[in-house]
Amino acid sequence: MANMPDKPETWAIVLAWLSQHAPVLYAGGLSFLVALTRVIYGGGTRRQAFLEASLCTLITLGLIPIMEWLGLPQNMATAAGVFTGFLGVKKLAEIADRFADWKLPRRDS
Repeated sequence: MANMPDKPETWAIVLAWLSQHAPVLYAGGLSFLVALTRVIYGGGTRRQAFLEASLCTLITLGLIPIMEWLGLPQNMATAAGVFTGFLGVKKLAEIADRFADWKLPRRDS
């Protein structure tokens, strides 16, 4: 296996990237941990916990550009991650369906 080069520029680039994306990584990680803990606490299986946590993380990462578009600071991503992980995928889907029905009424066939 090849070793990572000991070039200071490489480490500087990696650390700069991590510091620039820290709020996003932190929000995704917290979302994953909160969802994982919630499902395990609720008596779910490991598979259910991992899938729920993964989906909550993806939802959190999808919410971050929307938050930026709304003009919210990037540090609010942490709160969005915890909120997403705590509510879970099913509850968020229910909320999204209610919002869509309110904003986009269905046509009567």
